[in-house]
Amino acid sequence: MKYILALDQGTTSSRAVLMGQDGRVHGSAQTPFRQIFPRPGWVEHDPVEIWSSQFGAAMEALAQADAKPDSVVAIGITNQRETTILWDRKTGDPIHNAIVWQDRRTSGFCDQLRADGHEPLIQQKTGLVIDAYLSASKIRWILDNVPEARNRARRGELAFGTVDTWLIWKLTGGGRHVTDVTNASRTMLFDLHTMQWDDALLALFDIPSALLPEVAGSSEVCATATGVLDGIPIAGIAGDQQAALFGQMCMRPGMVKCTYGTGSFMLLNTGDRAFASQNKLLTTIAWKIGNRVTYALEGSIFIAGAVVQWLRDELQMIRSAEEIEQLAASVPDSGGVYLVPAFAGLGAPHWDQYARGTIVGLTRGNNRAHIARAALEGIGFQVADVLTAMESDSGVRIEELRVDGGAARNNLLMQIQADILGVPITRPSNPETTVLGATYLAGLAVGFWPNQETLAQQWAVDRRWTPAINEQERLRKRAEWNRALERARSWETT
Repeated sequence: MKYILALDQGTTSSRAVLMGQDGRVHGSAQTPFRQIFPRPGWVEHDPVEIWSSQFGAAMEALAQADAKPDSVVAIGITNQRETTILWDRKTGDPIHNAIVWQDRRTSGFCDQLRADGHEPLIQQKTGLVIDAYLSASKIRWILDNVPEARNRARRGELAFGTVDTWLIWKLTGGGRHVTDVTNASRTMLFDLHTMQWDDALLALFDIPSALLPEVAGSSEVCATATGVLDGIPIAGIAGDQQAALFGQMCMRPGMVKCTYGTGSFMLLNTGDRAFASQNKLLTTIAWKIGNRVTYALEGSIFIAGAVVQWLRDELQMIRSAEEIEQLAASVPDSGGVYLVPAFAGLGAPHWDQYARGTIVGLTRGNNRAHIARAALEGIGFQVADVLTAMESDSGVRIEELRVDGGAARNNLLMQIQADILGVPITRPSNPETTVLGATYLAGLAVGFWPNQETLAQQWAVDRRWTPAINEQERLRKRAEWNRALERARSWETT
């Protein structure tokens, strides 16, 4: 047997999957790692733990399949995006913890950039809004707050990378400093049109160009591993959401997927057109294969499955995440309760970094089941807000939403989502869409699969949900959701 080894480095755990030519998983392992919260709104990871957990998962996946490294024909990498790491080029030691995409410490700086009128330039070049979620302000913060960091960066002593870059550096023993276009497009420093790091943006953020990695395509051999995995080509890289779009086989313009993980991320394939969003969505690179670049519109929701974790860990309403489905299904509706899970602010299309979570509509007649159902509906309403914005920006009427991620296993949530959207929801039979994307991109680059049409034949439907409420009820629910949103907005500044 020959395999592709996919490394799936996520926000709360590192996974590794060994996949055969038939698209079946032959070995899989997952290792959680610490979430570090130094202050309210700050989120960090230890880069050494990221690497050790990812390498350990890879070794475990190989052992599970009783496979030797020489049976692996290529490595594909998919990763949490925007999370920012700086390290010493000579020693390979990080100079600070990784600042995670969820982190809000640079919100004030981002406010100042907007007030100074820089948003039109940034959106035109990068397709992004100004937000603390993206990498550039995190790089600047580390340079400003770690002694001598900026001077060392100017002298070329330091390297910056998103998580994919960090993993490749470690896999190659420091031999390669490289990212791909999808991850580069999430930094606020990469021009979508020239496909280059942008000098004007580097100057705006006061970031030395010597920090930056080389930028490769998403499906090409860009490095070769050393050590235990010596000689294996690293041939596929994509940020987790772009990988999921590819794994869902959303190959044609107008196809859309939504991943329900810690956050929720919806991407619409827009083909070779980089739409400038009028509704505060992000224009991003979906992938680059050969010389062809495919673009996407993206709506990023910061809190989705994490609201279920909050009910479990902080409120202790449920003992496991799976329990929420049965609890929420024990009542016919939310009893007038609306839960806005803006624990880390609001993402697309609202972009309110000062919003905070709120529960409204409570009466003495409500119980924990109503709150559980309101939590699931809060995920669904956020996704609906993004889909509405996508249809407005693209002029495309979305006919189907393909779904994946851990929370997509919740059948009640998927029915709620179909009801709120008014469009069918389709879940694939293979839920490993992020891993599939990384695997497919790597496999295409080394000829493990001959073409994308061959891959499309592996995609199949597990289950499909159709809307079960009428348009009048849908509009009423969304109007009440909008009232709840208004109460969550700008909470930190009032």
